[in-house]
Amino acid sequence: MELNNLRPSNGAIHKSKRVGRGQGSGYGGTSTRGHKGAKSRSGYSKKVGFEGGQMPLQRRVPKFGFKNVNRLDYKGINLDSIQELADSSKVKTITPELLISKGLASKNDRIKILGRGKLSASLEVNAHAFSAAAKDNIEDQGGKANII
Repeated sequence: MELNNLRPSNGAIHKSKRVGRGQGSGYGGTSTRGHKGAKSRSGYSKKVGFEGGQMPLQRRVPKFGFKNVNRLDYKGINLDSIQELADSSKVKTITPELLISKGLASKNDRIKILGRGKLSASLEVNAHAFSAAAKDNIEDQGGKANII
């Protein structure tokens, strides 16, 4: 096999259907569109979700709920994750910048400290919000929970 005798596999290449080029082609006249009606005309496209006149699904199903535009979403980080971070990094202050650099949060996240796990080190933790259990646990260990 050389570059000069490469060919596509049998059946890989299809001849294009040239419609509307006269009766002799076999695709003249109606150009494979059938007879009359909107579907045979140029520019036809049915509406998205059209079900032949039956009431469409998106209109049969009732609307419900709403989206609160003022909602604040927080990235939850638990105390056990903070304890691991304190053990590995040997830091006394936990800041959002530290959590972002360690991959626990993203740059634009608001951070909330949650109460799963136990803290054994006395740490100063800075975050946007704290759960009651997390705040109690941090302060029981002699640390500070600062809201920023």
